[in-house]
Amino acid sequence: MTSAHILGFPRIGAHRELKFAQEAYWHGEVTESTLRDTGSDLRARHWALQQQAGLDYVSVGDFAWYDQVLTTLALFGALPARFGFSGADLSLADYFVAARGNAQHHAMEMTKWFDTNYHYLVPEWTAETRFDGGVDWLFDELAEAQALGHAAKVTLIGPLSLLYLGKVKNGLAHPLDLLHKLLPAYQKVLARLQQAGVEWLQIDEPILALDLDAQWLKAFLPAYTALATSAPKLLLATYFEAVQDRAALLHSLPVAAVHLDLVRAPQQLECLLANWPQERILSAGVIDGRNIWRADLSALLAQLQGAHQQLGARLWIASSCSLLHVPVDLANETALDQESKNWLAFASQKLAEIVALKQALNGNGAAVAEQFKAADLAVQSRRNSSRIHNPAVKKRLASIAEQDAQRHSVFAERILKQQQRFQLPLFPTTSIGSFPQTKAIRQARAAYKRGQFGHLAYLDAMRAEIRLVVERQEQLGIDVLVHGEPERNDMVEYFGEQLWGYGFTLNGWVQSYGSRCVKPPFIYGDVYRPEAMTVAWSQYAQSLTDKPMKGMLTGPVTMLQWAFVRDDQPRATTALQIALALRDEVADLEKAGIGMIQIDEPAFREGLPLKRKDWASYLDWAVRAFKLSSAGVNDDTQIHTHMCYAEFNDILPWIAAMDADVITIETSRSDMELLDGFGDFAYPNDIGPGVYDIHSPRVPRVSEMQRLLQKARSVIPDKRLWVNPDCGLKTRDWPETAAALENMVRAAKLLRAAVAEEREHIDCC
Repeated sequence: MTSAHILGFPRIGAHRELKFAQEAYWHGEVTESTLRDTGSDLRARHWALQQQAGLDYVSVGDFAWYDQVLTTLALFGALPARFGFSGADLSLADYFVAARGNAQHHAMEMTKWFDTNYHYLVPEWTAETRFDGGVDWLFDELAEAQALGHAAKVTLIGPLSLLYLGKVKNGLAHPLDLLHKLLPAYQKVLARLQQAGVEWLQIDEPILALDLDAQWLKAFLPAYTALATSAPKLLLATYFEAVQDRAALLHSLPVAAVHLDLVRAPQQLECLLANWPQERILSAGVIDGRNIWRADLSALLAQLQGAHQQLGARLWIASSCSLLHVPVDLANETALDQESKNWLAFASQKLAEIVALKQALNGNGAAVAEQFKAADLAVQSRRNSSRIHNPAVKKRLASIAEQDAQRHSVFAERILKQQQRFQLPLFPTTSIGSFPQTKAIRQARAAYKRGQFGHLAYLDAMRAEIRLVVERQEQLGIDVLVHGEPERNDMVEYFGEQLWGYGFTLNGWVQSYGSRCVKPPFIYGDVYRPEAMTVAWSQYAQSLTDKPMKGMLTGPVTMLQWAFVRDDQPRATTALQIALALRDEVADLEKAGIGMIQIDEPAFREGLPLKRKDWASYLDWAVRAFKLSSAGVNDDTQIHTHMCYAEFNDILPWIAAMDADVITIETSRSDMELLDGFGDFAYPNDIGPGVYDIHSPRVPRVSEMQRLLQKARSVIPDKRLWVNPDCGLKTRDWPETAAALENMVRAAKLLRAAVAEEREHIDCC
């Protein structure tokens, strides 16, 4: 009989219970015991959902207190040696220090998990890295599941993906030089799981979907031959892309099952089935773990019939990847209109979809006939709804000309006009956009949304916060100001709420990193801006100061990437629709006297396809979308953009092609490593490398920022170097924000003085 399972379930809880418990623990408001109880309750609840839905196995090992990569390092005792933590004695407090940093330690570097908006903590590999064993948390969770009577399928990041996702720091030529140390550690864990009665181990190797060189590919067969000697049955999981070009390798590995992502790459099924090994199970990932649209069950059943005829019980039905990337339960959406709600499926509903396909394939179609009928009606409703298509948007998009995506003059000419207009000092200081979102701000926004706060009262409250932010920035001596964004809940949701074609949820929370959760909107139809979105706020903020005030927008690629996107037209088309809406907003900001406009694109690199052969197509339309949104301004209007927590060096020509006058990037966690490529490439425009990590509660010293700025000067000319934090400050408290910015301004002023002295010395000599 065909079986059903998932690759992982969201860990945060339907109401973000884990987030609130984490933050209460960090603030000293609850004990570690209380936090652990919350984790235990969530795991039990999520296992029960999986069992009750009819899955054959529940997923154990998909829970993490902060991040699954960090948790894997804790399992093997492989946290960076610089923290000085003992592997087996690692405490939860130590674990969080590695993730968040403290006064003594910089946090581990963080970057995007493949092409998702989830951030993982980057392992640090050195010649001294050891894998001597660590915490027993995985085995404790397994014991919990078994005590509750569940059939547990344990999930674990594979050894090659773990090594690949890390960074070599010193004394090591290549991450694979650690494989001979790592494999014995995996063997011990796998043997222990087998002794504990685990039948199946899902071992994730998502790097198989990447463009791997021969050295990595050759490592798989000997590695898995070693692992298979004393282990549960191994289900090798790949996802996020096609792996048919790895068919020979996959067929050669001594594993009992292979999982394929048939949402991202349905075409690979036929190719891989052609020579499918006898007795091997195929886990078919046909329910989308990355998007929230209700599945077309009838179409999926037809797609699976051939595989089922060939494999029979050796065909399993699954989510395409972990459900970590979607919200927990649609049942909590009480404000959605019934039509759009009927188009959606969150993690809990996806469990039912997986089981419905399993039932139908097993000959129990009558039991799920109503579910299939409801899915058919939902698909038809969405396809035919008048809310989806807007002829005016389509007409405008068709009329775009090439010159619409080009600035009037080249950067070298524009920057002279901008310097004359703004008269900024050397190494101008600014921030990325948001300032601390205090409890009072959040309460005021929530009360306004509930109708408990009148419009004028809300306006006064937000203006008071803007005045405070402007006053504090002026007191600190910051050169280019922001209004602090108190009116914004999220950098994508805020804009989506004011655009046609976007839908919203009350509880559609998804983990981004640690306790940081986002609530992505969903794009169901053609996107259109009915009226100005930010002009009044920016205009008011500018009226409070003589210094430049940046208008703050979220760019078209990020508006696309950080939403659940419609799947009935190319993503490029949707991105260009968003770009046109933002173009109108940029024009209105300029008319209102806002001379600097920041169009943030932190998700630009995230959207890059995993296969290099597909890069050019994506980058061409992504750059075009950004330029379409930004290019309609005068030469003396300065366009900024911001990017963070991703590797940019391999796409620098396209970042340069975006032609933003100023780009700010995250660099402090990598100790300015990310900046090296900008220097090698000779990036032509202004750059603001982040000089401190806003995701850590620690306040960096002036000397630390000076050191980073000196490193930046080695690759960026002084006249093009800006000084700023890594990212927005909304998650920080005011005391640490003020202290860090004060140190940042002090570092910039000291650098100006040093450069002036250098020049004076040169002139004298």
